[in-house]
Amino acid sequence: MWMNYSRRVVLVAFAAALPSLAALAADTYPQKPVKLVVPMAAGGNGDIIARLIGKDLAQLLGQPVLVDNRPGAGGNIGADAVAKSPADGYTLVLGAVGTHAINASLYKRMPYDIRRDFTPITMMATVPNVLVVPAALPVKNVQELIAYGKKHPNGLNFGSSGAGSSIHLSGEMFKSMTGLQMTHVAYKGSAPAMTDLLAGQVDLVFDNLPTALPHIQSGKLRALAVTSTVRSPALPDVPTMEQAGVKGFEAGSWFGILAPAKTPQDVVNALDRDIQASLARPETRKALIDRGFQPATKGPREFTAFIDQEIDKWAVVVKKSGATAD
Repeated sequence: MWMNYSRRVVLVAFAAALPSLAALAADTYPQKPVKLVVPMAAGGNGDIIARLIGKDLAQLLGQPVLVDNRPGAGGNIGADAVAKSPADGYTLVLGAVGTHAINASLYKRMPYDIRRDFTPITMMATVPNVLVVPAALPVKNVQELIAYGKKHPNGLNFGSSGAGSSIHLSGEMFKSMTGLQMTHVAYKGSAPAMTDLLAGQVDLVFDNLPTALPHIQSGKLRALAVTSTVRSPALPDVPTMEQAGVKGFEAGSWFGILAPAKTPQDVVNALDRDIQASLARPETRKALIDRGFQPATKGPREFTAFIDQEIDKWAVVVKKSGATAD
């Protein structure tokens, strides 16, 4: 009996100490390198922003930030690895519109639950898509493109980086909101889609701005509109889709950092503070803007609410498009 009583006393004392132990862990965080999983291929937009922010974050945290590219299954492989990692702040994921919004309704079976298995930390930037056409296509703006498409029913085709991507679904939104009949041509990535667009094999693409920007600047592609609600600083003379006459059109990608669910709130707050400090640096903001990103910081609560809205928004678009993935 004495042993049972003593054990209860020890357990109660241990339970009472848990909050202070958690606080101590947060106070000493980080004590080792932090891994940032990028569920996309090296060289893409996600990889670019991860390495830019990771470099700053390493200085602010005082520990290396190791970028680990784990592409595959639309980003699900890398995101799932983080969802199943210890919730200690040492394994993070670069979330995007695909991994943390579109995939929820696109994939028949998901290996993780976006809302349940992650703790959003900081949203960092949005990436508008840009409607681009080959310079040889005889249209100068969105309204001319719509008129051209209606003169040639089923004559227009649009490329994308793959079924269910934000690039594909932007095209589906355009079809739905303008009444145009267009044929979707899915490629295995943005690079082959852009190659065929430059060659005139497809008529238009809603590409991520950072990858399309060099071809626009060279004059090989004509930018008709960006899909964000405001003009991009990288293309100040190009109107938004709303300004171009397609009311209510908004689409694109975004990037943020998330941790496994149940990561201590003090660790989340510390990471959010340092990520936002990185994004506030003039040289970091300039580097992002010059590449076509739009810094758009949201803390844990705002980022969580934003993800909820994005999941619901894209579910409607995916359903209308009929896109699915195994």
